[in-house]
Amino acid sequence: MRQPAVIGGHGVDGRGGGPAIGALGRSIHATTLRPALPVREMPFPLLLCSARMSIELRHFRCFLAIADTLSITRAAERLHLTQPAVSRTLRQLEQALGVRLVDRSTHHLALTPDGLSFRDRAAVAVAAFDRALGYAHHTGWPLRLGHAWAGAGTDTTALLRRWHEEHPATPLELLRIDDRTAGLARGEVDAALLRGEVLAPGLITERLTTEPRVAGLPADDPLAHRTALSLADLADRTIAVNTVSGITSLDLWPPSARPASTITIGNTDDWLAAITGGRAVGVTTSATADMHPHPAMAYVPLTDAPPVPVVIAWRDGPGHPRIPDLIRLAHEVMGHHQGRP
Repeated sequence: MRQPAVIGGHGVDGRGGGPAIGALGRSIHATTLRPALPVREMPFPLLLCSARMSIELRHFRCFLAIADTLSITRAAERLHLTQPAVSRTLRQLEQALGVRLVDRSTHHLALTPDGLSFRDRAAVAVAAFDRALGYAHHTGWPLRLGHAWAGAGTDTTALLRRWHEEHPATPLELLRIDDRTAGLARGEVDAALLRGEVLAPGLITERLTTEPRVAGLPADDPLAHRTALSLADLADRTIAVNTVSGITSLDLWPPSARPASTITIGNTDDWLAAITGGRAVGVTTSATADMHPHPAMAYVPLTDAPPVPVVIAWRDGPGHPRIPDLIRLAHEVMGHHQGRP
């Protein structure tokens, strides 16, 4: 009877890996079962079915670099490997799993459904491995707090300083990760400050406050000098939409008055550049205005756009022992905004 492979600690060597995705060169070997299967589509969950090769942590790190950059070239640069080495490592992983993880049929790489599912599982596994090794050598286990943009808004400094005063033995690391859950669903952080509705499975959230929406405009735009705007004022403009970590979509407008033109960007920096460069206008929350003032940018309140909830999120199940303290402090520091529009 065929048994599922078990990933275990059969050894740690110095091969592969890269500093951008975690600890260098640690590998996990999987139990070998039978000759490598040809790559074919099959659903998760699946068995690791490779002989003559073993699944190592470098395979996970390589795949995660590809999944993050959607580019063999950029993944190779990140991992300090050659492009052929990255392609070869990806093929080995796909053959061992028996599924295709990356669609290479177009000019741009894309993750297959199996690739999307495996990405989150692989990230959690790598993060757990790195954390397990780090815990043995680090008495001050850092608490990693992710955010996709704007942190805790104007309360960011107060949150960080209060934490340092109350928990000096546990460093609080604030990490911006361009992802809808700021890396939380993939295990890159222990908790996250998120805006908007959070739909990722396996996460628990508590609302901290709400933030009003504002329009982001070039400073020399005719609308920039208005004291307030409506969504209709932006309907004839090109809208910059952050599809990676943002919360604005055309659904914000009524079906009969939606903007006809958008440009797609992937992070706050590109969003700001698109607007200050005169290519588009945007919609965000007041926290962006607080955290990203710019001489070429104007932020104007939107009177008819619904406010955005700000939540603290963490994974269901065992986690960092200081997460309850972080939740309590976040409520104390940010909760005084609870009643604002």
